[in-house]
This record gives sequence, structure tokens and C-alpha cells, in this order.
Amino acid sequence: MNSQILTCGYSYHSQKFHNSHSDGLPCYLFRLQTEGCSYALVGGNMTLIETGDLLLFKPGDKYDLHVEEHTNLMQQTLISSGDYYILCKGDWIDEWWSSSKKPQKVRIAVNEPLLTLWRQIILEKRRFEDENKQLSEYLLWALCLHIERAVDDHISLRGSSFLATRMKSFIEEHAVLPFKVEDVAQHVGISVSRAVHLFKECFGKTIIQYTQEIRLSSSIERMVYTTMTLEQIAETTGFGSYSYFHRVFRDKYGLSPKAYRVKFSDGGIDQPSL
Repeated sequence: MNSQILTCGYSYHSQKFHNSHSDGLPCYLFRLQTEGCSYALVGGNMTLIETGDLLLFKPGDKYDLHVEEHTNLMQQTLISSGDYYILCKGDWIDEWWSSSKKPQKVRIAVNEPLLTLWRQIILEKRRFEDENKQLSEYLLWALCLHIERAVDDHISLRGSSFLATRMKSFIEEHAVLPFKVEDVAQHVGISVSRAVHLFKECFGKTIIQYTQEIRLSSSIERMVYTTMTLEQIAETTGFGSYSYFHRVFRDKYGLSPKAYRVKFSDGGIDQPSL
């Protein structure tokens, strides 16, 4: 295998942000919107990028990204954008890219295995450049395969599965905000009882359970990749209060948010899977 991860990471913006490559990207760019929204140049037009939208750009593609103030479906005006990104290049990535048509923008189901893989790539990149280079290459290859499957799954979605995925995307976009199950049902135009049954049937968990998973995942990202206080994290990830956040986090992982942050900073634990 021959590849190189130039840079990768997780970014969260609560203020206006702009990134542009008007002369074309020098490498491949994979970017997954995991929270809030942004605007990107797709097919020559500035396009709204929402939670679950995956951007796939090849070398030479023009790239323009804006994070701006927007009004969400809860009629709240704010600036909020969270995403994972990788810039990479290599012979086998060229071959993978050429093996099938890659859309510049596609809505995928954001699942924890995909995010866990992305996080592991980020952690490996933080190590010394020549350390475990082969492992990083295999992780990148696995990510490419996950991306390809996610794109294929999107193309094959129909009927009830499509409604369930729309509900899932709504939850992913609004999990850090206060909303009700009724809001999820209304978003796809079905009754609450139908929404509850369909979501559980398709994903094996309730709407509330999945909402909590997304909130916990967002809290971990803020604990690992930002300097926000735990109180700020609790408030901005939908828990409302630190006491409630503390209880939910401890019930899930067996230690407090403070203890987790300290141990992770010391390299004593890996990121948990939700």
C-alpha cells in the first residue's frame, strides 16, 4: 500500500469561518458534517451542508467552505458546525477513486463504527510520523471501504427505510438541541406512533436512546478536541445541566466526565464506542 495522510482532525466552529482553494485542491479531501451546518461549493454552486452530508473532493477540484449564521428547523438562529476531515493522497487512493463514480456530496447514515474509525486515524496521526505508518494506511483503507458502502446504502434506500433514515438525520442534526419525538414525526409527515415503531424496527433502538448516543458522542468530541469546560459541554450537547450530563455519562461509561477527560489526556484510555 502507498498512501499519505497529510492532515486530519475534528473541527467545531461557533464563529464564522471560511476556507478556500480557488485554484483547486492539491489532494483528496473527505469531510463529514456531524453537527450543525455549513456551506460548500458543490458542482459549481454554494450548497447547504447538513448533518450527515459527506463531501468527497479529488485533486484539482475547487473547494470553498463557509460557516455562517443559520436558522435551524427549531427556528433558532446560531452558528454551529462540527465535522471530521481528512486530506490524503497515494497511488491506491487513486485506484480506489477511479473504481467507481464518487459524488461530491452525498447524505449518509452517520454511525458510530465510522466515527470510531475516523477518530482512530486522528489519534494515529498524532503519533510520531514514522510510527505505525502501516497501521494508519490500513485504517485509511478501511475508512474508504466504509465510505463506499455508505454511499451504496444511500443509493439503495427506498420507502420506509428512507423515512427512517430521514428521522435519523433529523436526530443527528438536532440532538444537541431540545426537541420532542413529535418534532421527529412531523419532520417526515407521519404519526408519532408510526415514527416510534418504524425507527425501532429499522435501527433496533428508540428515538430517545439514539438521541442520547449522539449527545454522548458530541460530548466526547468536545472533551477530547476542545478546551470547553464540562459545564459548557453539558449545555451545548443537549443535556441542559452538568448534573444530568454527569449521571448519564457515568451510567454509560462507569466514570465521571471529569475522570474520563483526565485519563484520556494522560493516555490511559481509548475513546469508548457508543
